[in-house]
Amino acid sequence: MAEAPSFVLVKVVLHRDPWHPATRSYYGIKRKMPTTMRGITAGQLAKAAGVNLETIRYYENIGLMPEPPRTRGGHRSYDEAHTKRLAFIRRARELGFTIEDVRALLALTNPEHTACAQVKEIALKHLMQVRSKIADLARLESILDATISRCTSEPTAHCPVLDMLEP
Repeated sequence: MAEAPSFVLVKVVLHRDPWHPATRSYYGIKRKMPTTMRGITAGQLAKAAGVNLETIRYYENIGLMPEPPRTRGGHRSYDEAHTKRLAFIRRARELGFTIEDVRALLALTNPEHTACAQVKEIALKHLMQVRSKIADLARLESILDATISRCTSEPTAHCPVLDMLEP
């Protein structure tokens, strides 16, 4: 059950400089939204998720993140669902899933009925790609190791590493 809205007394200052002739302040009553209904700003979401604002905007532009509702002032207001979705996207990207794989995984997330076989297929495809990259890196390591071992401490006309890099 959501908590009932409460009201707070606020002081409104029309100008910050106390010596400015237009400085006025008055007290008013402002409705305080319940914490369950209040959203967080894009900056707060970015900080909580460990991403920058441009990343959030990018995910919104390509449809990975739904565009959030806006406050009366026009600011975006993110809720817990946005936070969880961004965490999911970030974790999937950290694991190396492509944007299209993340999109497919998000489409398959359904609290009532998760299509585990389809998720497994996407994950297996990604695992094969990771293993292929690891094999490529192992070959690269072997080549570099062999080339570096041919290097000497003495000055020479030909350095094996530089020779390998020349076209």
